[in-house]
Amino acid sequence: MAHGSHRKSAHPPTEHTSHLMVTVSLVTRTVSAAQTRRVFLNAQGLARKRPARAARERDFAAHLTPQGVLQLDTVNVLARAHYLPLYSRFGAYDLQRADAFLWGDARGHSAHAFEHWGHEASVMPRDLLPAMHHRMVDGDSWQSRYRERLDRERPGLIDAARELAEGGGPVVGADASHLAPRVRRKGPWWDNDHAKDALEYLFITGKVAASRGRHFARTYDATQRAWGLPPADAVAADGSHPWGLPAADARQQLFDRALAACGIGTVADLCDHFRLPLKPGVRAPDAAGGEAWAASAVDRGLAERVEVEGWKTPALMAVGGPSPDAPWHRAATDPGRATGAALLSPFDPVCWYRPRLKRMFGMDYRIEIYTPAAKRVHGYYCLPFLLGDQMVGRVDLKADRKAGVLRVQAAWREARAVRGARRRTDQDIASALAAELETMRAWLGLENVAVERRGNLAHALVESVGRGV
Repeated sequence: MAHGSHRKSAHPPTEHTSHLMVTVSLVTRTVSAAQTRRVFLNAQGLARKRPARAARERDFAAHLTPQGVLQLDTVNVLARAHYLPLYSRFGAYDLQRADAFLWGDARGHSAHAFEHWGHEASVMPRDLLPAMHHRMVDGDSWQSRYRERLDRERPGLIDAARELAEGGGPVVGADASHLAPRVRRKGPWWDNDHAKDALEYLFITGKVAASRGRHFARTYDATQRAWGLPPADAVAADGSHPWGLPAADARQQLFDRALAACGIGTVADLCDHFRLPLKPGVRAPDAAGGEAWAASAVDRGLAERVEVEGWKTPALMAVGGPSPDAPWHRAATDPGRATGAALLSPFDPVCWYRPRLKRMFGMDYRIEIYTPAAKRVHGYYCLPFLLGDQMVGRVDLKADRKAGVLRVQAAWREARAVRGARRRTDQDIASALAAELETMRAWLGLENVAVERRGNLAHALVESVGRGV
């Protein structure tokens, strides 16, 4: 990857240049807290009201390509994790359309996306495959450590599982069970299945490709069929990898893409987007670390260093525009006002890095799925509610599909407004939240919304929804 092709623009600001960019470029290097929130939300596709039309394939691509990652999770108490960020940005949409975009044809071959370990288990745009190659061949990845155990406990199993996937794929874990019959019972949070472990090892090391089949089951297939590329361990005649970027270039590209995806953020914020090591040598002995990647982005005209009102740590702000080397790059833009409203998944990029969520929006947030019921504060599956540029509340939601009810098991408002924002009344929040819940109810195909009287926003929400339990 060539790092010298980006240059800072010598052109004066156009009528489309944001107020923030003019201010930062020509007057000062300090950005207000409110501007920072708007820039971040705009980069995340959440600053404006949703489009009135139904989302299409190009809309899914418009989210996935700049964000670079759509996190996966098996929890389905409301909707699967990868569906919710698309809902937050586009409103009600056809799930089958999303599945066709993400997973492709009946064999799980998508022209747009692939699955790997981007930010946890994730769907990623196909153009990121070269940048993910180094993680596939890195012998220190946590899944690759399966090899020693599997070779010891089940000699030859990995090769047999690979032959099965490459020869007869796509396969699911059960298709490989005859290669290594289960010797221990499956537990509630683990699965000591040697055959499944072998397929997972092959997936994480890029020797086979993964996708999704019926009921969200992970499938495994030959990379040549799924990606149109040889497996990650293929080596050319000169000893090079046919399609992978060198590790140093790959990590820099991931950092650069995180910068464009977020618009603004500290080095730690940006490193978290693709789970890059913040410090040199941490988790990857040859990794340069966040500060080196930040310095490179600044030197190449992709970023400027700025101070953010109320932040103790300096930030980077994306500047410049796309280039042949970085067609995904875009400059930070302040829309002037944030007019959107959305319920956000715990697995949404806005929510997953707790230090940023608290620093930027004043919300101290923790998903409580794994917290014992008696110790939960806000609820099992609590979604933050974004209104304008503030996180004004959170609701514990459950799709009771059998009863046809979207259940609001608790509703809470945030204690105070963030810096530079006006405090909204309970009635204002409840009214906006009721409209959002109605949109979600219709999207999920449920008949009613029912609000339990738990939480400091519940009373106002019952009045707005008109149905309490």
